[in-house]
Amino acid sequence: MKPAQPHTLSFFRSKGPQIQVAKSIYLKVFIGGCFLITIAIFAIFSVYWGALWKTPVRPLQGWVVDFDGDQIGTAITQGLTSAAVAQAGGSRVAWTVLPASDFPNGLNDVADQVLNEKVWVAIAINANASTQLRASLAKPDPSYDSTKAISVYGVEARNENAFRLFVRPTVQQELGMLATQFALQLAHTVLTLPVNVTDVLVNSPQTMLQPVGYQIINLRPFDVPVAGAVTFVGLIYLLILSFFLVNIGKSAREASGLERLLTTRSLILVRLGTAFIGYFFLSFFYSLLSRAFQLPFDRFFGNSGFLIFWMLNWIGMLSLGLALESMITILTIRFIPFFMMLWIISNVSVCFLPIEVLPGLFKYGYAFPFYNVSRAVRAIVFGTHNSLGRNFGILIAWVAISCITLPIFQIIVSRREQQTEREQAAMAQEKRRSSGSDSA
Repeated sequence: MKPAQPHTLSFFRSKGPQIQVAKSIYLKVFIGGCFLITIAIFAIFSVYWGALWKTPVRPLQGWVVDFDGDQIGTAITQGLTSAAVAQAGGSRVAWTVLPASDFPNGLNDVADQVLNEKVWVAIAINANASTQLRASLAKPDPSYDSTKAISVYGVEARNENAFRLFVRPTVQQELGMLATQFALQLAHTVLTLPVNVTDVLVNSPQTMLQPVGYQIINLRPFDVPVAGAVTFVGLIYLLILSFFLVNIGKSAREASGLERLLTTRSLILVRLGTAFIGYFFLSFFYSLLSRAFQLPFDRFFGNSGFLIFWMLNWIGMLSLGLALESMITILTIRFIPFFMMLWIISNVSVCFLPIEVLPGLFKYGYAFPFYNVSRAVRAIVFGTHNSLGRNFGILIAWVAISCITLPIFQIIVSRREQQTEREQAAMAQEKRRSSGSDSA
């Protein structure tokens, strides 16, 4: 039967073996693709859903340090560690009482420990808090400020979502509850003390109504909104840009015919070389975008801040992009989107909330690119705990892994293709011999 001319058949009305075969292939590929996507939804998307389901699985760690050692210190310390207060706070922070002797420099030591990420939040009952309260009761002080009784230290820039969803609400709820309880207890006991209640209520009412308060000291506020573009959402863009370069490189090799012309060794070197050079310049312009929107790089690293940020994005792009470059060799362009989906979801899932509050499965995030890029950016922009050495080291390890797997995969594919070409050549030669024999 004569093959149909292009653009002449109807998908629904035309009949014949040619259209039937084409329709069968089309439906198999389309339905099979939809089936694979359905599997991906449950197998891959579940990773991200699981990261947000029933969080926090474990509470964040918090310290309580009593520098007062008196009435207020005892009440707050016992209250924070009581089961009732922990239940009211939803167990989002687990409080541990540490002796004041562990902090010889007082509040400065507490702040340093929080900055060094030894703990997520620390509540310090300030020295002489009870003495100042009793002094204001004995001699009403209009300037009495109850918020100076307790200092709460936290670092929002470490993870703004954890600070806003867990740390600050828990502190406000639990300390607010304890402050109210303390005020009620004071109201019941003040009558037994040599205190002129009327004089206190007239001249220093806050001493009776709010004898204990607190102030939250945010040591590193997340005060640059545009930073959200490079600590979370922008990481997805970084991966997408890397994928674009992978596709561009593959299209360039196919259009030029280099994949068939070059030796396997030369092809590997071209793929690696163009990736390193391409990401070097792309990361520079990506970094310039953040600079154009006035992301501050000089707060803690001076003029070197932008250079460190650029190198971080370069190594980050390489760690993400070379993995795609390596996998596309084996998976081909047809199936690489499924790996990219897994690559994005597995990385994003460990960046929104602290890994400490996620199920144990997500501890893999400590070794994944997104987490380490995000941590490094926070250190550069906000001055959080400096772990740049470890962050760069993990990213470079990913680059090294891809520099090993890409050649291995390319050698396997090249040998497979060469074997197929030899078999096709042998079949073509055999066909020509057969044709020659028939002619004779």
